[in-house]
Amino acid sequence: MTRMDGKALAAKLQEQLAEKTVALKEQVGIEPGLVVILVGDDPASQVYVRNKERSALAAGFRSEVVRLKASTTQEELLAVIAHYNQAAEWHGILVQLPLPAHMDEEAVLLAIDPSKDVDGFHPMNMGKFWSGHPVMIPSTPAGIMELLREYGIDPAGKKAVMIGRSNIVGKPMAQLLLDANATVTIAHSRTENLEQVAREADILVVAIGSGHFVTKDFVKQGAVVIDVGMNRDENGKLIGDVAYDEVKELASYITPVPGGVGPMTITMLLEQTYQACKRFLDLG
Repeated sequence: MTRMDGKALAAKLQEQLAEKTVALKEQVGIEPGLVVILVGDDPASQVYVRNKERSALAAGFRSEVVRLKASTTQEELLAVIAHYNQAAEWHGILVQLPLPAHMDEEAVLLAIDPSKDVDGFHPMNMGKFWSGHPVMIPSTPAGIMELLREYGIDPAGKKAVMIGRSNIVGKPMAQLLLDANATVTIAHSRTENLEQVAREADILVVAIGSGHFVTKDFVKQGAVVIDVGMNRDENGKLIGDVAYDEVKELASYITPVPGGVGPMTITMLLEQTYQACKRFLDLG
């Protein structure tokens, strides 16, 4: 069994990104700018945003976090987004999800300029992605594909099972695996005989949002297991959707939680901000 170290790969890629950022600034005097908008005080979101800000600054980016109260109206949030849409020094805009219950998430995401939508959730970017002409790709699936490449895992011809069907991870992950010539099944909590379906997978990606949901009964010998889950157990410990200790005995490759997929998500977000900056500067 090989433990897929997303933290180490993220550090390597972010170091390379920092070098590219220095070169870009020397060439044109501009650094990529990423603004993260956080509404409310959700504890997990606070951690995510802090990590994004820290990584952006380490890569040499212009970074800003806009923290708004949970009582902020949707109109006020849309006004903030409109401001950054027009600000040339900001190349990436990210609205941290989830939003407070009184806000329309779809309307908020739709308000972001697609050229600055580094999360890849705007319908225009999703449409380009699904039609085979991606510009912005959701960061978590993009990070998983980088992990597979780093460890020499070629999905071509393999059976891949994606447990989870969200627009953020499940559906785009399935599409990327399909683009890499895997034969893909999307499964979820209502899939009949889910354990049996999962056991057919050469590559099993799990994003179902339930701690230690996937046990050894879901995994065939030698499978590659990618755990996207971020949950807390009864003691407050961070755990994944996969029961790591028992599944690792069967898997050929497996991602840990923490230190697997999470760091790669932030890395790909930064890479897409860098690429958005280059497109803004017409540098290809």
